[in-house]
Order: sequence, then C-alpha cells, then structure tokens
Amino acid sequence: MSTSTDPKQFIAFQGAPGAYSDLACREVFPALTSLPCAGFEDAIAVVREGRAALAMLPVENSVAGRVADIHHLLPESGLHIIGEHFQRVNHHLLAPKGARLDGLKVVRSHVHALSQCRVFIRALGLKAIVAVDTAGAAAEVAERGDPSEAAIASKLAGEIYGLVSLKENIEDAEHNTTRFLVMAREAQPARNGGLVVTTFVFRVRNVPAALYKALGGFATNGINMTKLESYMVGGRFTATQFYADVEGHPSASIPDTISAAWQHRATPTNRPHCRRPGSLFRASPP
Repeated sequence: MSTSTDPKQFIAFQGAPGAYSDLACREVFPALTSLPCAGFEDAIAVVREGRAALAMLPVENSVAGRVADIHHLLPESGLHIIGEHFQRVNHHLLAPKGARLDGLKVVRSHVHALSQCRVFIRALGLKAIVAVDTAGAAAEVAERGDPSEAAIASKLAGEIYGLVSLKENIEDAEHNTTRFLVMAREAQPARNGGLVVTTFVFRVRNVPAALYKALGGFATNGINMTKLESYMVGGRFTATQFYADVEGHPSASIPDTISAAWQHRATPTNRPHCRRPGSLFRASPP
C-alpha cells in the first residue's frame, strides 16, 4: 500500500480497516491506500472535497438486498460512477489466539453478517451480538481478548487485529456477493466496446400510468433495463424516485433515445426529472 499523502493515492470506504469494503478497495486498486470513513456520507465527502481520488460504495448484496441509504445519497453526492466490482463475501469466525470452537459462547458482527451465518451460529449455540460493522466487531474481540468470544468478519480483519480463523466460509449461502460502485469527482465515460451499463435516477409525478408511459419508451427504443428500484423522496408517500441501470453506452444515442422516449410516451404533467450518475463496463459476478 502507498504511504503517499497525495489525495490521488487514496480510495475511501465506509467502515473500519479490514471491512469488506476495505478488502474490495485493496483487490481492485492495490496501488492505492484505502481510507476508512465513519459513514457513507463521509466517504463521499472526502472524494468531493478532493481528499481522496475514489470511493468504493456497496449498493447491494445477493443475500441481504440493497444497502440502505446509498440510493438516497448517490443522486446528491456530486460524484460520478466510473466502475463496479463484485466482491465475494467469505465470512471467517475470528477469535483470540488460544480460543477453541467448543469454548465459544458469544459471536459479534454486523447484523447482516450474523443473519448470513444463521445456520452456523445456531449449530454452535452461540449468542449473537450486533456490532456496527464486521471489522469493528473483530477489533472489539481483539481488544477484549476473551477466548469465549468471536467475531464474524473477513480474513483481512483477522490479519489486521491479530485474530485467528477458527472456521472459514461459514456463510449459509455460497453465492453471497456484494456489488460495489466506484465513484469519482470527474466523469470517466466508458469506452465503446464491450457491454456498458448506464446508471441514472428519475422521478415521475403521482398520476395514473406515469411510470408505465416512461418505461414504455425503453422497450420501444430497444433499451434493455437491468435494474429498477424505487424509494421514497422526502418522507412523502406520493413522491417516488427511481434508480435504474440500462445496457448501452452514454454516447449521443442513449440520452437522446431516453429523452425521445419520455417526450413521446409521457405527458408534460408527468415527464420525469432525470439525472445520470455515470456509466461503466459491466463486470462479471464471481
């Protein structure tokens, strides 16, 4: 890892050192120094303010679903999506040196990690205690030094905090994978060639068939939408914002086609507000 103080050598993530976001940063950008941040807003802010070049943000997990708050933060982040990464989640049962499986009584971790290892935890009869994040749980177990306590976290967390892995790959689902987005201050449009995904957010008014008319334009213009998620705006049940991924390069064709689709398929009273966070080459899940 780089020891430079140049902001261009840093990539921000949410969590403590050893978190799965940290692991993703190190795997995708081994030449950069990963920068831990307390919250997602903090990771976004350090990039927006020029204190880091990139941010690695989780958006969804194959078991737990989408990551809360991220889709609310992306539209107003001021950053651009420039890449994605699929990180396989391999949970380790980490404990202080000298601990034994048959001597464990308590396991600590993030609520999602605990739920992803429910079968294993039940089989050992452990008491599950929720922590802020997986790496934070590992740090706490290391600090307490109690051989009856363990943490569920990454192998990297065990190496950082001096814990031993009593059991690896303890997750219930073998497909446990988290999708990350790489964010930057400046847009870096994907080059033509290969499968490209364009991400954007939009709103429609609360009138009959507004969403139907907006989406109809994608089908008639041959645009394949691979993701569509909705979430409330400003706490109002009548205001909904949509997050969408479509296949296609954001050259002249995609924006013009989308604009034309909405212009012809939506009335002036329900024409969407649209913002495009970025485009990227489609990565292949593990």
